Amino acid sequence: MKIKHLLALGAMAMGLTATAQDNTVTIQTAKLGAPVHKTMYGVFFEDINFGADGGLYAELVKNRSFEFHPDHLMGWLAFGKVEIQNAGGPFERNPHYASLKPAGHRDKWTGLQNTGFFGIGLKRDAEYRFSVYARQTSDVPAFLTVQFIDQNTMEERQQFAETRIKVDSKEWKKYTAVLRSPRTIEKANLRIFLTNGNGGSGGPEACDVEHVSLFPVDTWMGHENGLRKDLVQALYDMRPGVFRFPGGCIVEGTDLEQRYQWKNSVGPVENRPLNNNRWENTFNYRYFPDYFQSYGLGFYEFFLVSEELGAEPLPVLNVGMSCQYQNHVHADCSAEGLKEYIQDCLDLVEFANGSTDTKWGKLRAEMGHPEPFNMKFLGIGNEQWDKAYFDRLQFFLDVMREKHPEIKIIGTSGPDAEGKMFDLGWEAMKRQKAALVDEHYYRPIDWFKNSMNRYDDYDRNGPAVFAGEYACHDRGKKWNHAGASIYEAAFMTTIERNADIVHMATYAPLFAHVEGWQWRPDMIWFDNLRSCKTASYYVQQMYALNPGTHVLKTAVEKPTPKGEDGLQASAVWDDATGEYIVKLINTHAKPTTVKVNFEGAKKIGGVANTTVLNCSDYDLDNTPTEPTNILPSTGYVSTDAVSSMTVTVPGKNFIVYRVKGDGKKKK
Repeated sequence: MKIKHLLALGAMAMGLTATAQDNTVTIQTAKLGAPVHKTMYGVFFEDINFGADGGLYAELVKNRSFEFHPDHLMGWLAFGKVEIQNAGGPFERNPHYASLKPAGHRDKWTGLQNTGFFGIGLKRDAEYRFSVYARQTSDVPAFLTVQFIDQNTMEERQQFAETRIKVDSKEWKKYTAVLRSPRTIEKANLRIFLTNGNGGSGGPEACDVEHVSLFPVDTWMGHENGLRKDLVQALYDMRPGVFRFPGGCIVEGTDLEQRYQWKNSVGPVENRPLNNNRWENTFNYRYFPDYFQSYGLGFYEFFLVSEELGAEPLPVLNVGMSCQYQNHVHADCSAEGLKEYIQDCLDLVEFANGSTDTKWGKLRAEMGHPEPFNMKFLGIGNEQWDKAYFDRLQFFLDVMREKHPEIKIIGTSGPDAEGKMFDLGWEAMKRQKAALVDEHYYRPIDWFKNSMNRYDDYDRNGPAVFAGEYACHDRGKKWNHAGASIYEAAFMTTIERNADIVHMATYAPLFAHVEGWQWRPDMIWFDNLRSCKTASYYVQQMYALNPGTHVLKTAVEKPTPKGEDGLQASAVWDDATGEYIVKLINTHAKPTTVKVNFEGAKKIGGVANTTVLNCSDYDLDNTPTEPTNILPSTGYVSTDAVSSMTVTVPGKNFIVYRVKGDGKKKK
């Protein structure tokens, strides 16, 4: 985070006592309001925009098990005598492997070259762990010469790092080697030659290879089947309270066969079967025929990273429906027909929380985590609506309440933020007594302008709200820019002010590869080497790092009319630090001066520490090549009275003020 003292802002704030303020914000400090749930600000991960394979999951080899279809060599360039086999391999659920045979001439070569995900990004002096399952198929041991290459170099040699592996067993065996890259390169390839012991060709050597893998040694927390360190670090820097996974529409699938099945994503990584990615098929104008799910990033890894982030895990499972957008007719449901799906929920609780003497708890322990993950929440269904969803959900609720009343079940109000289906969804969730209702709204700026008080009048007697997917865009401008992010900041005041009814909120989507996206805006963009945090990320981070513990009733003297630009405000008290935390957002282009009254406070601190996000450059945002265009800055302003302060909020700015209070508060 960029650090600087906002001297000019401080001078304005201290010198405004002689100038009439534009507005007044009154914060009631004598009595605390609703507690702010620790899950309030979190993250939501879905494998869209190459967010998993090619993104968060640090594997650098595309199609490592030759299971992509219809072309099993997708992602590979094969040369010489290479054949794909589907019988006799080491892994039952990944049956395909590559057979490498002699090219038949000393000047001919057999081998494979992997192009990675839009190339393979390597960093200078970094180490990379190569592994392969292989077996010798000739009478003499075979050798694999493994290289990092630059296909397009003008240098004498394409390879710039190399190692040799001896395949010396006729039984399948795992071989590993570590290569160090002497250079930084964004679009390297991995090349593998079948050779003899001297590195030459033309001999009788032959072997089969399967599960060809390449990982950075330096993954998040050093895990071998690990996650990309810079991307997880960005999540950690938010301190999220909840982590929702694995989606999103991939939970549903274009058809039920394609749905995300968590049981396929656990156990030995080499034997996790390939799955089609629902987002391959959605937009033919952003089409990626090589978009699959290896399940290398599976439910164990999701639970583990949730724990390492300090976030509550919130898995979402299929309700027995494929995507309703893509499938408009669904057959009648029954308890018997949904038995498999309901059992998935029961078994997931056992995997996450069960003792090690249970089937799924034992598997969790075998994978390296004997202690339970302490899962408390479970979403059933994603963005479904109408009777087909409500009827199915009831079967799940009946069983889960009987078997696991400790698990809070989250239902959905569908894909709309208002209207007939939204209302029907809420009526059903109240009737069925869901713990929370997952609301989604990807909407333009005008919608956000009209929704700054969205949760003020919600029914307090029903389920709580989970704002599970939301983002702001401009009409005709569905990409990241600061002009949209400032409205997300302003909208989040209604989330914070209403913490008694809103218990969770997660922006979406989370990740996007600059060469592989289907959807935008997104919170974090990346390429093969770099990543960047957008203005929307910093909005989320500023709330997540300043959540407080209790809401304080806050009133704006001159409220901004619906549909117009102006001031939005919220405030919380932090028991841990003894501070008032005030959030002021000015969506207008012009600066506004604000007197903040801490009504009921005998005394406040003489200095307010500030974090400022300037979104006044409307079209600007960060990119992987320019990641510092928009950064929060920290500083301070002086308070101008015993229990108030007068500040200036520049146009299109979001400012967080932390002010020392006057002791413990009544609850």
